[in-house]
Amino acid sequence: MVEGNFDAALNTVRELGEAGDAVVVNSINPDRLEGQQTVAWEIADALEGAPDAVALPVGNAGNITAAWRGFVRVGLRPRMLGFQAVGAAPIVQGAPVPEPETVATAIRIGNPASWEGATAARDESGGLIESVTDAQILAAQGDVARMEGIFCEPASAAGVAGVRQLAEAGRLDRSTSVVCILTGHGLKDPDTAPGELGDLAPVPATADAIRQAIGA
Repeated sequence: MVEGNFDAALNTVRELGEAGDAVVVNSINPDRLEGQQTVAWEIADALEGAPDAVALPVGNAGNITAAWRGFVRVGLRPRMLGFQAVGAAPIVQGAPVPEPETVATAIRIGNPASWEGATAARDESGGLIESVTDAQILAAQGDVARMEGIFCEPASAAGVAGVRQLAEAGRLDRSTSVVCILTGHGLKDPDTAPGELGDLAPVPATADAIRQAIGA
């Protein structure tokens, strides 16, 4: 554990990397971005092309930077839709956030290392980078679990929450094909789940008790 927020830790780790004491594998490492771009190729393979838009969370902004790079390298140009949390939205606000706050820890970042790459992806693709609230993020996390059977971390759900926000505002036609990239498993950031799930009192170890608990 390092005292302070993500930005403080990254600044210190960068010093260690520059001094040769460690190799930084965050998205400031070009090899990291080269690897991350393969998500675009996997999407293109699965769909035999590109969707109309790709939505994903934006924290340190390496994912949106790399995904756009990957699509461009195979001649595809979907709109890139990036979403930050309201309390940690430096790109949306146009200035670093000294004390970012959000339940989505993976995007609780006030000064993204790949800021320029993210804005380039937004501008070159005709996309956008906007913000969603913690309440929207947690609602989307719960819906992804209930509807798709996927336990993602809160930050991952920011893209889903953002797409819902755009659709509800009439800014995204429901016929548009959108891929939401879930960037982290729920066990990466499990602390918020118990509070959202409510009562976690154990049930008896019988099939009938479990059926009753899940409403089957």
